[in-house]
This record gives sequence, structure tokens and C-alpha cells, in this order.
Amino acid sequence: MTIEKRREREIEEMRELILLTASDIIAAEGFDKLSIRKIAKKIEYSPSIIYHYFNDKEEILNNVMQRGYKKIVMAVSSVKMENNPPEERLIQMTKNYIKAALNMPDEFMAAQLNQSKAALKHTSSLFKGASKEKPALSALYQCLQEIYKDKDIDENTIELTAQMIVVSTLGLIFKLIVEKDIGDEQREKLISFYSNEIVLRITNENTLN
Repeated sequence: MTIEKRREREIEEMRELILLTASDIIAAEGFDKLSIRKIAKKIEYSPSIIYHYFNDKEEILNNVMQRGYKKIVMAVSSVKMENNPPEERLIQMTKNYIKAALNMPDEFMAAQLNQSKAALKHTSSLFKGASKEKPALSALYQCLQEIYKDKDIDENTIELTAQMIVVSTLGLIFKLIVEKDIGDEQREKLISFYSNEIVLRITNENTLN
């Protein structure tokens, strides 16, 4: 390995250590408690070293948020099943989203409940036009479009429906994270019932008029 390659690897390893440490602090204490000094103390380096790898705390926060959001986007976007009805894809997308969030409960809760600009840049999804800017919401929107393709339903209503599904899904995720002792079997039943029944009811409300 050349000196240049070794140096590149060392930089990546140090950046990874900083980001993992930042994630741990956020999960344990929340976004507001994160600081360069705390990160430095946990990895046993001086704060000045951190600035060799990141410009400031905001850049670290953005990187942490991007990682978490990518996991959610991948979970939703991984549902292909091109030959399956869009309703089945919607069910699977919902389940994947919930389970991806439950795999990183502390990080997910800290991000979703934070009101800082750095966090909202990644988590906000209720503004008009969000389905064109947010990849996970966009995947949901496109699935709903397929479901409504033979219906006279405008784009605004489709986006609002996607946003309501996201909001109600977040409510279930929050409760599943908080109520830790319900048991694996009950958790799976709740996720399955919500994905198979409640989400489709929200979707089908637009076809009843």
C-alpha cells in the first residue's frame, strides 16, 4: 500500500470514528448536547484534531443525519416487486420503513424530535412539494400514483395522502420505541395490522367518493 493510500484510509477511519461517536452522543443525550469537545473527549483527542476532518459541528450533524436518512430511503426504495400490485408494494414499503427505524431507535427518535435546522433539513416532510424533494416520500407518492392511476385524484391530494401515511407511521414507530416490553409477537402483529389494514384504509379513503 502506498503512503498516499494509507493516508486516505487513515482519514476515512478517523472520520468514521468521529461520526460514530457523534451518533452515540446524539442517541444518548440528543442533538442539542452534541459538541466538538464531547466528541474529542470520548475519542481521547484534542478538539483541534476534529477540525482537521470536519469544518464544524454542523457538518458533523449533517453527515450523521444523511447516514440515518439513507437507511430509511434504502429500506423504502429497496421494495421493487415490479410485477406485484402497487398495494402490495405499499404494504412492504411501510413495513420496511418501520423496521429500519426500529433498528436505530435512539438515533431515529433524537432526529425526529429535534427542531434544529440541521435536523429539519432531513426530517421535514409536511411542506407543500415535499414529495418532489424527499426521496422516501417520493417513493411513497409514486406508489400511490399507481394505485390511483384510474381515479380522478389530483397531485395535491396524493401528496397529502402520502404525508398522512408518514405522520401516522411515525406515531406507531414512536410508541413501539417507547413501549419496549410489549414482546416480539405483539410488535409484529401491530406492524402487520397497521401495514396491511390501516395504511390501505387511509389510501382507499380517496376512492370512496
